[in-house]
Amino acid sequence: LFLKMSVYGPVVKIHPVVLASIGDSYERRNEGASRVIGTLLGTIDKHSVEVTNCFSVPHNESEDEVAVDMEFAKNMYELHKRVSPSEVIVGWYATGFEITEHSVLIHEYYSREATNPIHLTMDTALQSGKMNIRAYLSAQMGVLGKTVGVMFTPLSVKYKYYDTERIGIDLLERTRDAPNTTNGLTSDLCQVGGAAGRVQDMLATVLTYIEDVLSGKQTADNSVGRYLMDLVNKVPKITAEDFETMLNSNINDLLMVTYLSNLTQAQIALNEKIVVL
Repeated sequence: LFLKMSVYGPVVKIHPVVLASIGDSYERRNEGASRVIGTLLGTIDKHSVEVTNCFSVPHNESEDEVAVDMEFAKNMYELHKRVSPSEVIVGWYATGFEITEHSVLIHEYYSREATNPIHLTMDTALQSGKMNIRAYLSAQMGVLGKTVGVMFTPLSVKYKYYDTERIGIDLLERTRDAPNTTNGLTSDLCQVGGAAGRVQDMLATVLTYIEDVLSGKQTADNSVGRYLMDLVNKVPKITAEDFETMLNSNINDLLMVTYLSNLTQAQIALNEKIVVL
């Protein structure tokens, strides 16, 4: 069983909800269980595997054997397909820092459920002071007709999130320094203001970099220049007057929708009181 190999294969993109689900299943594990395992769901393309969901699978393991509730895993996958038919089985996860002999047996089961499944490990014990997250791809090795082993090759891991997941991440970050405090979701207007502030900070950083390059304080980076060119090209060409007209029109539409929704709520509340009387 070899683990230290060069990075080769698809890029694994993991969403925050997957990491949160794995951590939650570890906290809710059965008494005496050293780790938990589960199925990874997501999508696959030519160059990447995107993990968007997961669910834990009951299992028991000792020094001599491992038992996995495969019927439970199949039923859970069937239920998930009804909600998200585009998500397929892309692999499985296990908490812990290393791959064990039992991991090879479990991986053989998932190899029958998916083509080239990935194996994801998350160090919930924080052995190195942080939650190391690693992904592997397996391949058989050995001499044909003789003893055959399994080689796990590490893959590149990246983190990806939807806009809704970013809101949850920002909320969690506010409790990082003071975990005992309680924070609630802010209003939409506050979120827009915070996003605008972050955009202003990033633009200030970009302008500082450009001024340093023009003055000779910093060496120009061609890759950064290409990113800036793409950014400039994506900005729509519109005059200030047209932009103000468009903004005012959208604000008027928003105010009209808000007024109609409040009027509808008032009518419903009045109708409920009349029915009660």
